[in-house]
Amino acid sequence: MNITVIGGSDGPVSILIAENNKASWINLFGLVIVILMLLPNIIYAVKFHGIENKCKNKVMSWIEQIGRYSSMFLIIFNIGLAEFGFPSAEAYITYFVGNTVFLILYWCIWILYFHKITFWKSMTLAVIPTAIFLLSGITSRHYLLVISAVAFGIGHIYVTHQNAR
Repeated sequence: MNITVIGGSDGPVSILIAENNKASWINLFGLVIVILMLLPNIIYAVKFHGIENKCKNKVMSWIEQIGRYSSMFLIIFNIGLAEFGFPSAEAYITYFVGNTVFLILYWCIWILYFHKITFWKSMTLAVIPTAIFLLSGITSRHYLLVISAVAFGIGHIYVTHQNAR
């Protein structure tokens, strides 16, 4: 039996993480997170296709898109650059529980949003994915993900604000 210690974790948490993730180049938890974040967005795109983007600031739109796709890529794929892993069992628990709570909240707000679109729901739906990417990057000491999440947050919150006014 080959047991790998991940990111300085010791004891049962490193064994759990190594056995479940097989210490591979793909983060299955990150993949699930991205899929769960994309599903309501796909439903929205189908239901409300053709809605005009009111944000005319091309730089902020580019920052949003670059931040979005790089965050989704980095949360899923371990590319071996600036990735250090979970430093402790507490960091792993914070990552898992925090992202679970954020995803449940995200889906609940989407359900409310589909019933009635309001400014606060739009802004909350812009902030939660940013928080998920930030939490994932900070708890796993994945600094490129943190940088991408900050860029995404700045762009996404700005663009959403322009569209929700």
